[in-house]
Amino acid sequence: MARERERTPVVDGWFTDHPDHPDHPEDPDRPAGFRLLGTRCRSCGSVFFPRQDSHCRNPACGASALEPVPLSPRGRVWSCTDVRYRPPAPYASDPGRPWEPYTLVAVELAAERMVVLGQAAPGVGVADLPVGAEVEVVPGVLAEDDERVWTTWHWRPVEGGAR
Repeated sequence: MARERERTPVVDGWFTDHPDHPDHPEDPDRPAGFRLLGTRCRSCGSVFFPRQDSHCRNPACGASALEPVPLSPRGRVWSCTDVRYRPPAPYASDPGRPWEPYTLVAVELAAERMVVLGQAAPGVGVADLPVGAEVEVVPGVLAEDDERVWTTWHWRPVEGGAR
């Protein structure tokens, strides 16, 4: 029987790594689900991704009281492109496996007033992601080896989400 490989986030603390992770256990009306995790400054309300744990990056603020916050699960395509070459280290990739091109997408999260980059889900290309199309964040796999499955996030078009 094959041994189950360890699921390891590519970057710890940047996303929930289980689709049923409770975002707000104190508020049952807020939905659970796979989400990117950022931080919000308690003083000025600025939201950051990747997360910031030491101080507010808002140049007009500089406070140090930050709290974790799940980001919006959906956004709109701001831009995208095909990646047709293997990026150099520290990109996690097995040089022994054939290179698989993928689509990189920039997604605008309106509530957070930011753009977040990530790979499109497998099988989703530039033609599937017109600017303004609605997408959702979903669990993804960046790489696999004999010991681990390296998990990440992907963006996937929402059915009927084109503008």
